[in-house]
Amino acid sequence: MSDCLFCRIAAGEIPCRKVYEDDELLAFHDINPAAPVHFMIVPKEHVDSLGECHARHELLLGRILLLAPLLAKEQGLSDGFKTVINTGKGGGQVVMHLHVHVIGGGKLSHL
Repeated sequence: MSDCLFCRIAAGEIPCRKVYEDDELLAFHDINPAAPVHFMIVPKEHVDSLGECHARHELLLGRILLLAPLLAKEQGLSDGFKTVINTGKGGGQVVMHLHVHVIGGGKLSHL
């Protein structure tokens, strides 16, 4: 989607502080971090939100969740981290492109 911020970042049209990239996924630092370490993992394929995922996204979702702890460790989060997936406007999602926040390195609130 040409008007989607994360699609444009994944296409290289908008610069980011990249953490990881492969053919399907891109991870980059959040421009408005909630903690000392705060990055997002996004699929390069446009999917509006977790609520729009289907069975065909199963492997993609699994790859994202398995990649999160590897990248968290690389970013120095050996004591743990928080993952957040805001889903839909009512769930606090601002950019309508599926993304998983990985947050840590400071005192985090409990849910």
